[in-house]
Amino acid sequence: MKKSLVALAALAAVGAASAQSSVTLFGVVDAAVSYYESKTTAPNGQSQKQSKWALSSGNESSSRIGVRGVEDLGGGLAASFWAEGSLDASTGNLGNSGATSVFDRRTTGSLSGPFGELRLGRDYAPTFWNDTIFDPFGTVGVGANALWMVGHQSLNTAGNPDYKFDYTRNSNSIGYFLPKNLGGLYGQVQYGFDEYVKITNGNVTDNSRAGRYGGGRIGYANGPLDVAFAYGRKILPGTGTTENYTDTMNLGASYDFKVVKVMGEYGQIKFKDRTANLANKVQGGLIGVTAPVGPGLIKASYAHVQGDWNAANTSKPKIDKFALGYVHNLSKRTALYATFAYTKGKNGAGINAAGASGLGGRLNGGFDTTTGKGYGYDFGLRHSF
Repeated sequence: MKKSLVALAALAAVGAASAQSSVTLFGVVDAAVSYYESKTTAPNGQSQKQSKWALSSGNESSSRIGVRGVEDLGGGLAASFWAEGSLDASTGNLGNSGATSVFDRRTTGSLSGPFGELRLGRDYAPTFWNDTIFDPFGTVGVGANALWMVGHQSLNTAGNPDYKFDYTRNSNSIGYFLPKNLGGLYGQVQYGFDEYVKITNGNVTDNSRAGRYGGGRIGYANGPLDVAFAYGRKILPGTGTTENYTDTMNLGASYDFKVVKVMGEYGQIKFKDRTANLANKVQGGLIGVTAPVGPGLIKASYAHVQGDWNAANTSKPKIDKFALGYVHNLSKRTALYATFAYTKGKNGAGINAAGASGLGGRLNGGFDTTTGKGYGYDFGLRHSF
């Protein structure tokens, strides 16, 4: 109820300011009929099948609603704001179910000019952009990038309700973006505050930096070529005075041949547990293509992800994922789409009923004890405004 009141108040404010051309209400409503099925085999040899029909949301483009605005300050300077929240098209709920704010996707204030852009608030992690930009399915729906799905599930389920340990976004962040007139060179750096009180008792410092983030991305885009590298570290809760952390690194590229656009990504997510002296990692890659066909777009991808645990007598869990989709544009803002994805896990990499893939826990070796395969369909309608 509180979320709804906050959202209505924000939209009312937008309406009051609608006379200003610099303020825009925007969003996406994306709804689909989806089917998911998975089959697993437990160590005792017993098999299990799970299946599910659902009216799902955000499978071709994430459903959202937001407001943004820009003020020209003169002299090439501009101030802007952006407040955007998740929208569940199947239920009408606002905000992510695990977040405490309606505007859980992005809430930032910015100052930009010839020097670039300084941005404060909740924003996307630099390492997320390679996951989504170089994925034909944009990390949404059953076809989403398997490497991103592992990172997203591993960190978000380990976090708290305000998503301090979110894999995709960072709260309490300050970021800087390079100006856009550098001949194709682009980049950003971001620092996220943990906002915990630091307590020092003699020579012992408490575990107070959990949630702190530091990372950046550098890339080059000119003509048909786009290539970018990103790295980030997020501090995680430990035991006592011991801190754990996750390092994320990825490299992505695409080349547009007009008749077909080829793209790919290689990435690694490493979890360091200093308490248990573990240094486990997940690494993998994706290759994908998009091809325009009349008013539509064909999309396809293949991804392989592998876990490497340093625990004794542990096999390397693996996941292979194939996805194929088609988007038919009815107009510039409205489209029909269909997506199919098939995922297979080996050596303990389980597949859940929602068609997602996970290598387990917070990358600490606690992966599923089943090996299975799953597939899913999305048939949907997407409208942007």
